[in-house]
Amino acid sequence: MTRVTETEVRILDGIDVEVERSLVVVTGPKGTLKRNLWYPGIAISYDNQNIQIRTEIDKKAQDSVVQTFASHIVNMMTGVKSGFEYKLKIVYSHFPIQVKIESKMVSIGNFLGERKPRIARILGESQVKLHGDEIVVTGINKEDVGQTAANIEQATRIKGRDPRVFQDGIYITEKA
Repeated sequence: MTRVTETEVRILDGIDVEVERSLVVVTGPKGTLKRNLWYPGIAISYDNQNIQIRTEIDKKAQDSVVQTFASHIVNMMTGVKSGFEYKLKIVYSHFPIQVKIESKMVSIGNFLGERKPRIARILGESQVKLHGDEIVVTGINKEDVGQTAANIEQATRIKGRDPRVFQDGIYITEKA
């Protein structure tokens, strides 16, 4: 006997969703996101108010992927409706850190007195803004915004020194 696992995601007001096989396109006031959600034995369909994700394969892997797809779709709808924002704080006690935002890169100069600047990539359509000692990363794709913030934080990771003494760096302080 096969067990059917099905999850419904309610479509938010002001959001348009299109599903063609495994390609999910979500459009809202802030933009459009496309994502290919494919996994063996999982079907995605929709009507005017709900998106159904279902599988008839009785395995834990399929059950967890159904829930993962539902989370991805909710994140896409949240992103195109209100967007995502990460705030990072620039902290230094030894050498003043110089942060410059170039096209698709964040250049972190004079970190611990180093001559060569450290580089962090900006992913996707994420926007990075500098306000004094705070960096704000915004965008509609949660994964791109989160990975961009992580890239900036990891670029200032300290190796070979005591982290209790050298607490300089750029750290994520808020996720909204």
